[in-house]
Amino acid sequence: MRRRLLPLAVWFTALVPSALAAQADSRPGIAVFPFANGGSFGANREDLEALSIGIQQMLLTELSQNKALRIVERSQLRALLEEQQLATAGQVDAQTAARVGKVVGARYVVTGVFIDLNGNFRLDGRIVDVETSEILKTAQVRDRRDNLYELLFDLAAKITDDVDLPPLPASVREERREREIPTEAVTLFSRAQVYQDAGRKERAVELYRQIAERFPQMTEAREALRQLSSEG
Repeated sequence: MRRRLLPLAVWFTALVPSALAAQADSRPGIAVFPFANGGSFGANREDLEALSIGIQQMLLTELSQNKALRIVERSQLRALLEEQQLATAGQVDAQTAARVGKVVGARYVVTGVFIDLNGNFRLDGRIVDVETSEILKTAQVRDRRDNLYELLFDLAAKITDDVDLPPLPASVREERREREIPTEAVTLFSRAQVYQDAGRKERAVELYRQIAERFPQMTEAREALRQLSSEG
């Protein structure tokens, strides 16, 4: 028997406290959807599946460095997408993205696609105005897959360009840009995120610790470990 989906209006009622908190925060809120695999060849299938979530979280992390923005937590968005059976539905259209964004109190929503053609990697992002459902801008970055973190960093910068969003302060931008984050660290982090979502905490912790030891500049892994420890 097919599970009955809750209307978005019901979800909005359930999330009234979050919506009110968002209204009290005058900063523009931004939510990032999982990135869809637009057709990739030449990479490990496990990596490709995990990158949908990994790219989403890494992009959120880069955007969160800008304290002028209010970031919608991935866990909050994930719960809604899973209930509406949108988590694995591929790229979501602008109207649906806007409706979901309104429920989670976002002003803007980012959706996107990644494509890996034998190591030639491309990220396509779209930023949607939640109030009008209009696609305000599309942004594309491409490079070798070996430079995946640099691609994510550049896409985060492009998302805020020309969309009336404050830019990342120059000093913070330079500090982030200088980090040396190999693609292996990004893919391991992506897998850890998938394990964490699936409730496989021990496996997630194992990968986060491996990342923290081997790639100390990737502070995201240590932060994930801290959050998991606080949960008990």
